[in-house]
Amino acid sequence: MRTLVKISGVAIHGYGGYIPRLRIKSEEIARIWGKGESELPVKEKSVNDIDEDTITMAIEAAKYAIARAEIDPKRIGAVNIGSESHPYAVKPSGTIVAEALGIGPSILSADFEFACKAGSEAMQMIIGLVSAGMIEYGLAVGSDTAQGRPGDALEYTAAAGAAAFIIGKSNNNAVAEIEASKTYVTDTPDFWRRDYERYPVHTSRFTGEPAYFHHTVSAVKALLEDEGYKLSDFDYFVFHQPNAKFPYAVAKMLGIPIQKVETGMLSHIVGNTYSACSLLGLVKVLDEAKPGQRILMTSYGSGAGSDSFALKVLDGIEKKRAKAPPLAKFIQRAVYIDYARYLKHRDKIRV
Repeated sequence: MRTLVKISGVAIHGYGGYIPRLRIKSEEIARIWGKGESELPVKEKSVNDIDEDTITMAIEAAKYAIARAEIDPKRIGAVNIGSESHPYAVKPSGTIVAEALGIGPSILSADFEFACKAGSEAMQMIIGLVSAGMIEYGLAVGSDTAQGRPGDALEYTAAAGAAAFIIGKSNNNAVAEIEASKTYVTDTPDFWRRDYERYPVHTSRFTGEPAYFHHTVSAVKALLEDEGYKLSDFDYFVFHQPNAKFPYAVAKMLGIPIQKVETGMLSHIVGNTYSACSLLGLVKVLDEAKPGQRILMTSYGSGAGSDSFALKVLDGIEKKRAKAPPLAKFIQRAVYIDYARYLKHRDKIRV
């Protein structure tokens, strides 16, 4: 039996995305490890610069979200950062982000870790705080400088980026109302990294089923069944994008028209930005969606679980969209690096 938790009167007031300018082409990685072109899962991926990390990217995305929200940062009562690459093992990312943005100090702050759904988990917690009346506005961020062992399949897809959302009570100036959210989790060991280990480990045979597909489909079906939606109610679908194939495959399983799925540009060109991945997909959709249209976003995090959200775009999107750069601007400003510089920037060379 499911416990139904209704969301009422909560909306996104500002949103922002950030993708580093540095990129490495998959063919450059393949040149080192002798992979054939047909084996490459993405065309290229984003790489954080030597002075960028989860915190700096979170700040970049959040400042655009605040600009679109058009609020004083002091009105933000909570800062939640979702990531699996927090710079410190013991020291929160959220307090640094809050300080840099002029938020606080009388705020709630928490760091979240649930693999690639840590960002959407941070959103759910902010939704709860707003719904309960504990805060007026909250900031939820998904940000990652994703890791991958040299030569591992993850090295071709694990990328860097951040997405941020200012969430508060609904009003006429809001960007999109959050109508519903459902979560589905199990203990599925498809991907993990123990303390003191530099790189994550994954069991390839679990990556699709019973991991990504089972949890994504189950979360979507729970939202549809419990909240009374039909797939035809939605104009856009955003799924977690670990590679270029999985989002399209899950759409086919659910019977969703491929043209409604937002994935191509992000998964092919940017790569898998982990906690920011599905959230960046939502940012890209908000850059183009029209008032009245609905979005279904479903994240996925190994270990494993999925958060599914139903959102309705509001009239405020038209004015607020122009207050910050669109995600396409960050996608297009690529500067390519070779494998040696990539190793240096990702701190993969130890001397």
